[in-house]
Amino acid sequence: MADITHATDSAYSPEMDGPSHEATYRGFVTFVEIATGVVICWVLSLAVGGVREAWISAIVGVVLGGFAGAIGALSPSIGWRAPAVVALLLALMLAFY
Repeated sequence: MADITHATDSAYSPEMDGPSHEATYRGFVTFVEIATGVVICWVLSLAVGGVREAWISAIVGVVLGGFAGAIGALSPSIGWRAPAVVALLLALMLAFY
């Protein structure tokens, strides 16, 4: 059976730690944004290696994507932008290499 004794509004009850929940959610969303950017970098690196036969450049792209993700994770003001820059460079490399 459903528990109908709790209020259905979005307010936190006194037993819950609202600010902690919000901080955890913001951290999770930031992690997902950065991780998505790093995975995009890795996929573009594999495309550069497979399509353009530039496997050394692909390895460098994978390493740069990982470093950019670490920089984005350690610097909240940069966040997802660091992997996005590497992804843009890899996309340009895929298009014009």
